[in-house]
Amino acid sequence: MTLKQKALSVHLLTATGAVFAMLAMLAAVDQKWSLMFLWLVVAFAVDGIDGPLARKYHVKKNAPIYDGVLLDLIIDYLTYVFVPAYALFKSGLLSGWSGWIVIIIITFTSALYFADTRMKTKDNSFSGFPGCWNMVVLVLFATHPNFWIILAIVCALAVTMFLPLKFIHPVRTERWRNLSLPLALAWTCFAGWAAWVDFDPKSWALWGLVGTSVYLLCAGIAQQIIPEQNSRS
Repeated sequence: MTLKQKALSVHLLTATGAVFAMLAMLAAVDQKWSLMFLWLVVAFAVDGIDGPLARKYHVKKNAPIYDGVLLDLIIDYLTYVFVPAYALFKSGLLSGWSGWIVIIIITFTSALYFADTRMKTKDNSFSGFPGCWNMVVLVLFATHPNFWIILAIVCALAVTMFLPLKFIHPVRTERWRNLSLPLALAWTCFAGWAAWVDFDPKSWALWGLVGTSVYLLCAGIAQQIIPEQNSRS
């Protein structure tokens, strides 16, 4: 394959996320939640792979006919926001009124955030919670907290989307990447396994899922609190 063909293939890989989003949505409509999350985990894995490949093959230069950033944002909104919000609304985890509040908050704030030109920080992290509702909702399905707790979590994360709080990108944020990247891969495995066993409360994957989620959620804020040591002598 030529370099241009490889660059184009990265766009094609990214576009498969739309297919996985549709498969997840079809499963959600049938209330096959485990299957829905399995498709979302596959989409999450593709999203983690296509970025490094895009930078490796310089897609902006070698396949400029497609806007990879725009394509990625469209698919991310489907897989990170739209499908998970629908699942949370229809799952029975929320009462009627709280379900309406949650889907309005998630879809509205995420649309604004995804269009925010200030979403990235200088170290390739995110400024504000990056709308990873697929991860949040999966953990909520696994743990089944009280609906008041779900409502509080959603509202708190929605507020942080517009605050100067840092959230890491496990692949692109260099600081602590040796820890962040393996834990992100572990989260993917825990999430896939938890969905595979239909969120069995006895599964060890649930504990791993919660632990890795807490790290990925808090690592960026911890980096803001803990000053970075200069490695130069």
